[in-house]
Amino acid sequence: MEKKIARLRRAKSTRLHIRTLGVPRLSVLRTGQHLYAQIFTADGSKVLAAASTLEAEVKAGLKSGKNIEAAAKVGKAIAAKAKAAGIETVAFDRSGYRYHGRIKALADAAREGGLQF
Repeated sequence: MEKKIARLRRAKSTRLHIRTLGVPRLSVLRTGQHLYAQIFTADGSKVLAAASTLEAEVKAGLKSGKNIEAAAKVGKAIAAKAKAAGIETVAFDRSGYRYHGRIKALADAAREGGLQF
């Protein structure tokens, strides 16, 4: 439980800093089986775009929703949806997770898709 509390503490301080920037926030949730990404408004009141490994277009051709390949597909999907919603610049909220593996793959794919962090 200590590990989860520490992660949430890091996430809280990051979100506080992002809120002062006044830009939309790209938030990531990592579970054991899936990966979710959402773009919130600057004040956090509304979801502007969302993508996950549960969506049919992302899930197609994947063995599993819990690997780096799946994270890259989610990153490309969230970037495409953000562009369609007119969002080009976001602040990356990694939710207290370390920047490696699936989180890094999602961020790199979103950058390749045209989002600027």
